[in-house]
Amino acid sequence: MSFTSVDSRWTDVYLVAGGRAISVCGDFLAATTLALVLQQTGHGGLAVSGLMLAAALPLALLTPFTGRLADRADSRTLLVSVGLGQAVVCAVLAYVTHPVVIIALVALLAAGLAVTQPTMQALLPRMVAREDLAKAGGISLTASQVGMLVAPALAGFLVGQTGPRVPLLLDAVSYLALVGMALLIRTRRHGAAAAAAADPVPFRLRADRSLTVMTVAIAAVVAGVGAVNVFDVFFLRETLGASATMFGLVAAAWTVGSVLVTPFFGRIPQHRLTIRVVLAVLAGACAAILAGATVGAAGWLIPLWIFGGACNGALNICITVIVGTRVPAEAHGRAFATVTSVVQGAGLLGYLMAGPLIEQFDPRVLVAGTGAAGLLAALACVPLVRRSESRSESLPQESFA
Repeated sequence: MSFTSVDSRWTDVYLVAGGRAISVCGDFLAATTLALVLQQTGHGGLAVSGLMLAAALPLALLTPFTGRLADRADSRTLLVSVGLGQAVVCAVLAYVTHPVVIIALVALLAAGLAVTQPTMQALLPRMVAREDLAKAGGISLTASQVGMLVAPALAGFLVGQTGPRVPLLLDAVSYLALVGMALLIRTRRHGAAAAAAADPVPFRLRADRSLTVMTVAIAAVVAGVGAVNVFDVFFLRETLGASATMFGLVAAAWTVGSVLVTPFFGRIPQHRLTIRVVLAVLAGACAAILAGATVGAAGWLIPLWIFGGACNGALNICITVIVGTRVPAEAHGRAFATVTSVVQGAGLLGYLMAGPLIEQFDPRVLVAGTGAAGLLAALACVPLVRRSESRSESLPQESFA
């Protein structure tokens, strides 16, 4: 029901992976560059936090519009038009200096991402046969994570050597690469044609109890992990006395773990990637955080964060497969956008909670509390998943549409 081709189009998968890698690298290149620009020009933490919120808030708030748009509009038209618009916005960013204008333009870029992200996610199940979805998801996610890993170091080098304008113009070029990818791939979702041929397929997250439980569990853990991203700055630098170099190595370890595990996890048979596996990898990531709170030296965090990142990479594959197989193809855009919105909103909540907490409690206690709370949240969802699975066995498949 969710897959339209018998033969997998691997050329399209690799084109999307390459486009996402370049685009994600450009996004993180711009974000790092703009944060450095605001800090170096003396605008302080308020401006930097405003920048981060502007980059994340549209992904959490625009779901009702962008998910429907991804399902109803032609995928190629969306990717090309939005990509060109983002390239123009990023080129303008290279020449503005006022923090309010910078933050407004970053929010506009993020609004574009809120459209292109579910559009590309919904394309992937159309490119491959059902049994190849995990592998295709692994290829795409690995490419994104490599781009994410390269970008901060590249931004630091380019800003130091050339100033902020060059990396921002490179980000504009990265959006043009995304446009080129959209023009080259053969797979296409014709939302308008489908709407004319049949009634729109409804989608409500709460109609699938297992999917709802999975999303809530992920959101609960992501809220904690988002807070850890704030806590570990103080934990590493003040509690453990880590150098700036060691801080960078620890920060990169999480992404390294995700990159290492994603190709392997993408080869696991699709039927084994269940919601129970989601809860297991969530618990594993939280256990790594909880163990990290006990270390006496920053170096011990590197293997723990690599393990946590590996669990994160496995989680991303599971989300791609579970949403792709449980939701009708016509509703994939709304489904991926809805899950992304809930998770992004939880991450924002974690950031908002972290600021006041770090002023009141010891960083080690906060890291431990975050890991323990996430672990308990994942374990608490186990009986809910059992009940929802037993209920779903007595219902027809169409009940989850």
